[in-house]
Amino acid sequence: MSAQTRAPRDAEELASGHLTATREDARTARRRSLALLGSLLRPVQARAWATVALVVLAQAAQVAGPALVAVGLDRGLPALRAGDAGPISLVTLAYLATALLGGLLTAAVVRVSAQVSQAVLLDLRRRVFRHTQLLSLEFHERYTSGRIISRQTSDLDAFRELLDGGVTTLATSVLTMVLTAISLAVLDWRSGLVLLVAVVPGIVLTRHFQVRSQEQYRRSRTASARLIVRFVETMTGIRAVQAFRRERREAGRYGALAEDYRATSNAAIRLHGRFDTGLTLIGNLTVATVLLVGGLRAMNGDLTVGTLAAAVLYARRFFTPLAQIGMFYNAFQAAVAALEKLSALLAEEPSVAAPVHPVPLPAARGDVRFEGVEFGYGDGPTVLPHLDLHLPAGHTVALVGETGAGKSTIAKLLARFYDVRDGRVLLDGVDLRDLDPRDLRRAVVMVTQEAYLFSGSVAANIALGRPGATRAEIEDAARAVGVHDVVMSLPQGYDSPVDKRGVRLSAGQRQLVSFARAFLADPALLVLDEATSSLDVPGERLVQEGLSTLLTGRSAVVIAHRLSTVMGADRVLVVHDGRVLEDGSPGALVEAGGRFAELHAEWRASLR
Repeated sequence: MSAQTRAPRDAEELASGHLTATREDARTARRRSLALLGSLLRPVQARAWATVALVVLAQAAQVAGPALVAVGLDRGLPALRAGDAGPISLVTLAYLATALLGGLLTAAVVRVSAQVSQAVLLDLRRRVFRHTQLLSLEFHERYTSGRIISRQTSDLDAFRELLDGGVTTLATSVLTMVLTAISLAVLDWRSGLVLLVAVVPGIVLTRHFQVRSQEQYRRSRTASARLIVRFVETMTGIRAVQAFRRERREAGRYGALAEDYRATSNAAIRLHGRFDTGLTLIGNLTVATVLLVGGLRAMNGDLTVGTLAAAVLYARRFFTPLAQIGMFYNAFQAAVAALEKLSALLAEEPSVAAPVHPVPLPAARGDVRFEGVEFGYGDGPTVLPHLDLHLPAGHTVALVGETGAGKSTIAKLLARFYDVRDGRVLLDGVDLRDLDPRDLRRAVVMVTQEAYLFSGSVAANIALGRPGATRAEIEDAARAVGVHDVVMSLPQGYDSPVDKRGVRLSAGQRQLVSFARAFLADPALLVLDEATSSLDVPGERLVQEGLSTLLTGRSAVVIAHRLSTVMGADRVLVVHDGRVLEDGSPGALVEAGGRFAELHAEWRASLR
């Protein structure tokens, strides 16, 4: 395997907590996975124990079959020759009864175990979804969407396969082997001794398979996850792929990952093929040995024909579960690897933690202060070295500056998508880190450059600003920002479905819908992060009227490269390298002849 293909795999494993570089890491992952499994099984433990009891009864009924065959041959046939059909009839009825009982109990096992597995999977799916939503923006920017999808699809499917049939298969197989060995030992201990000797190479082969398959199946799961990640990322960026004619290169990269997955899957299949072949060979040799030794003993009168037949049946039945245990181990390895990734995801802690003792702020005014704020993303360089800033309530403050100056960082700190390294960000005198998250989300609303609309109706997308809003309130919000007529022109009005990301609406219309959403939320502080930068001139003019309505009567922080919005602000801050270089009203800064005056002149020139 080339270093080029190896590197992304390591990245995937590291990101998912799956790379066991040391024994301590492996133990930690194992403990974390077992703790997760225990918490999932705890609510369904009564049904789980009921499943175990049903498995025991079902296997006991099925193992009784060969013993009844022995009784029928050794006692029923001689009685039948003497004209007495009673014993063979009783044995036949007993055999049919145990077969029927075994079938009914097996059906009950399938039904109850399915209930357990589906309850566990439902709990796990909900946990993963809820927890992923609660994780901070920093996590989502680091952990690609493809990996998250892989957790919810391939990893959960691997765990589902184990729960749906693997656990009951293991319990059934182990019990079958134990009960078969006991029954054969009681029936004829010499045949049981032959079986015991034959078990040794079977166990050695199984152990060899377990050791070899452990790493193989982890590689297979990782290769599968990498394949999903590449597919999702390529399809998400399909516009850029097609625009820059990257189809062939992306197909090559995906093909290399698919080839890697094929190679790992083939290696796993070959390993299992060798195991299955070896186990079948041992089983056939054991049956032949039991038949040979038992036949010689039967010729000498040391063994009855019925007991010999039962011994052969037991010997044949004994090795089938051992093969099933090997197949279970395949599913088990995949599930363990998946559970380690899922538990690692659930172990992620939000970098923006909820306060232990939240301070309520039911009626925010929108007064903001940055006091000695220092911030950088993760372990990266400092973006805001030392920021002191006061944004009074009821004012519209515009932030301008070059790309990378720190404007969007300030916006993200206001919305508390990140926490500062040092200093404080205060809203109405309360540190954002101490605010009740619900009060913070009500008080601060952020509208970004991309007006993201969810699948559903237009009304549902506007109501996202205030769940539970009436239709009249939704329509009033749409009228206020000037999007009502646009919505009513759609085939079903407010009930018109919005396709993925709102592609039925223009960029300006989508932005107006997001403004209506923010208007309905009625925040004390509104943060607009490049909300008009992706619009053309007609689209921007369409949005400006709605924007002016949205900003009226509330605190607002507006980030924009275009000065059409900035010129209506009460105050403008020119930001450079995380510092405020100029601060004043738009008119005063134009007259001062500084950096903002240059930007203003360039903007006026662009309008000619």
